[in-house]
Amino acid sequence: MVEYEFRSEFNERWSPLLKKMIRLLSEDSRMSITKMTQHLGVSRKTVGDKLKKAEAELGIRYTLELDENALGLDNPHLILIKFTEKPDYEEVAKILSRSHIAQLAVKVEGTYDLFVYANAESSSEYVYWDKTTQVMLSKYKAHWQPSDLAFRHLGFFPIRNALLQRLAIPKTYKEILLLLNENARMSLNEMARRLGMKPNTLAYNLNKLLKMGYIKRFTITMSNPPKVSMMSLFGKYIIAEGFEEDSMKMRKEITFLDDKMPLISRCLFSAQLIGSYDFFFVGVYDSDAFGLKHLIRYYKDRFKRHKVRVMHGTIGKVLIGEFPTRNLDVRAEFNMIKWIPGVAPKVEKPTPLPSLQQ
Repeated sequence: MVEYEFRSEFNERWSPLLKKMIRLLSEDSRMSITKMTQHLGVSRKTVGDKLKKAEAELGIRYTLELDENALGLDNPHLILIKFTEKPDYEEVAKILSRSHIAQLAVKVEGTYDLFVYANAESSSEYVYWDKTTQVMLSKYKAHWQPSDLAFRHLGFFPIRNALLQRLAIPKTYKEILLLLNENARMSLNEMARRLGMKPNTLAYNLNKLLKMGYIKRFTITMSNPPKVSMMSLFGKYIIAEGFEEDSMKMRKEITFLDDKMPLISRCLFSAQLIGSYDFFFVGVYDSDAFGLKHLIRYYKDRFKRHKVRVMHGTIGKVLIGEFPTRNLDVRAEFNMIKWIPGVAPKVEKPTPLPSLQQ
């Protein structure tokens, strides 16, 4: 059987200090320069200079990881699309961006052409968008294969402001979310000035917003990450005896092999689906060939007895939205879940190691 393995050659080009800084910002993009200097053990000037350089070179944007369920966005879907006729991707992007429903659309080079992440406030709103969008793409004979995003092991997709503007929450909270979603590192004084509020009033409302659980994390995305292969995978099974055992082995291998501080998390997204597919994953590799061997072939071998069908490809151009490229501790963040017949599902996180190798 092919072993699951990561190679980190692309990480060696980046200094340990920068990688630690990106980790801190991924975990809390509002962390102050003073606090960062304490974590990193360097001067404020060094932190400031490194930060400006990273913002320019990596295209860092400060944004929000939101709790979509808490905000009433209960219809998350991942849609795999395979075109029979070659599409005009500029037109595809215009079609998808007309609505607030599609949050991310990404071209893929592989056995399918495009995936879309979508969410809506109601199932009827989602269904209307689903059917009308298929009609608008019909001239390209798009094979449209949607799945409910049922359980998220790891990762997020940034929510566009076009959807946030429609939320049924108090106006003040909405205005704060919209500003932070554009720049989560914006100072309280600047936010207060833009909103026409006193800073202490803003702080009070922001604290209430945080207590409501709408914001999971202040984080980052990188629009210009290093040239690596981001390999995506959709899987569909015919489940046989031993499926849970095989699944747990894969989850542990995915998380516990991430043993060195990376610039980009080697696992960016992992989720259980219901519908056209059962599983979705995005991993980061040094090359397409390495990803094909150590993700796609490994995955097919691991679930061979479950007659797994795989669609895969390398992440390409982002048509709308932002791809969630960042650096988190996969071991600490990955949500495990066990399915045992007759027993309620149990969610647990793996215990992180005391420290990471640099």
